[in-house]
Amino acid sequence: MDSSSVLSDEDYDLISNPGQRSLESSIADLHHIPALNTYEIPPSDAARERLSAVALSPGDIQAYVQNALNGSSAGKYPRDNVTLRVYVDGVFDVLTIGHVHQLRQAKLSFPSVHLIVGVLSDEQCRAHNTTPHFSHLERCELMRHCRWVDEVLHDAPWTVNDRFIIDKRIDYLALEEGSSVNPEFDKERLKGYDVAKRLGRVLPTRMTTGLTAAPLLVSYNASEDTTPFRELAEMVLEQPGRSTSTHPPPTTSTTTSADSKTHDLEVLGAMEALEAMSNELAERCARKQKQPARG
Repeated sequence: MDSSSVLSDEDYDLISNPGQRSLESSIADLHHIPALNTYEIPPSDAARERLSAVALSPGDIQAYVQNALNGSSAGKYPRDNVTLRVYVDGVFDVLTIGHVHQLRQAKLSFPSVHLIVGVLSDEQCRAHNTTPHFSHLERCELMRHCRWVDEVLHDAPWTVNDRFIIDKRIDYLALEEGSSVNPEFDKERLKGYDVAKRLGRVLPTRMTTGLTAAPLLVSYNASEDTTPFRELAEMVLEQPGRSTSTHPPPTTSTTTSADSKTHDLEVLGAMEALEAMSNELAERCARKQKQPARG
């Protein structure tokens, strides 16, 4: 292909713009077209009926936040359509529908939002008697793939303060309603939000009701030597006559001991034995659980 076959800017003007307007000026005319909103799959009728926050439209969310901010002594809902930086933090272990609904409300609190999510580190969690089940890396990666999140903060502080807010240019902190009276929410973290509230920089998100109870995930204290995985391995080692066979040995009875909640693993196949031990481990975890983690 020779150089004469390549369209020049003049060729563009003759073909697409009889008025002889340049390519740059034609592109500039597109700036008045508003950016398209990200398409959101409509929720099902069952979800609308069961989950309280599902049916909230962007208009509903913005009206609620506007009333909350205008009703406070220090805050006021911004009227210009600038992009505002909103911050949400948490452990996110594991990520639930309640978390996702909070992120959605934070993202839609204003017409244009840059949503920053701070993921608390493993070390911080262990220092406050909470051991995440998924690593900090995995939890950050999970947030990175959430459709509502624009930025993931890997070095989020346990307690926010005015210096952090200024350094990260945060306009508002999103906090789920009821957190201040929730006994599971860390009181030290709440202190940072109290400071932001006095400045009118905290916006409320509504809690989702109708959720299924979260799966049992017990946070072991970092000082404990036994983890759930190690305990499961020890249970396997404790079983007499361990075998890797996938078929149960011949037996004439499947009666279990009245004093034990674990099935007789000698008469079960490998998968059944693992399921029985997992159930026993879940019961042990339930007895140990005293302070559930709150993301």
